[in-house]
Amino acid sequence: MNLRRALKHLAMPDWVVKRCFTASVVEGIERAIQASEYLHRGEVRFVIEAGLPLSALLADQTSRARAVELFSVLRVWDTAENSGVLIYVQGFDRQVEIVADRGVAAQVPQRAWEVICRQMEACFRDGRYEAGAVGAIAAVGGLLARHFPAREDNPNELPDRPLVL
Repeated sequence: MNLRRALKHLAMPDWVVKRCFTASVVEGIERAIQASEYLHRGEVRFVIEAGLPLSALLADQTSRARAVELFSVLRVWDTAENSGVLIYVQGFDRQVEIVADRGVAAQVPQRAWEVICRQMEACFRDGRYEAGAVGAIAAVGGLLARHFPAREDNPNELPDRPLVL
């Protein structure tokens, strides 16, 4: 376990990250997801987590491993076409991860997701949280629209509202 990292996560209050992702920013992210999902059959789930839980810290869990865990717990994998995508923002470590279901991962290389993550992190460093999140959702939506274009029957299988843990 990385003691310095654990102390940062345990000592830092959640509001430090939540002040960056205000109610208005969360609403903007939700609108961006809704608009994106009109263009494709994929499902986008957005999760913001300030600090990692103690169990994750004791296991020295990386942001990537936490994103994969939440992908499973939130059942992002449970879509008809295996077209779920999780965008995970880990506030205290200042990391962004994108986890794509197998249907999407077969079509879109991991490098494309990494580029979107690094662009989002750059926006966040500049204090542009909504712009970074909305831009990432648009980029993810563009990739999904290319490989999973919308059809007449386009059910909404996952919540559009970002989850703030």
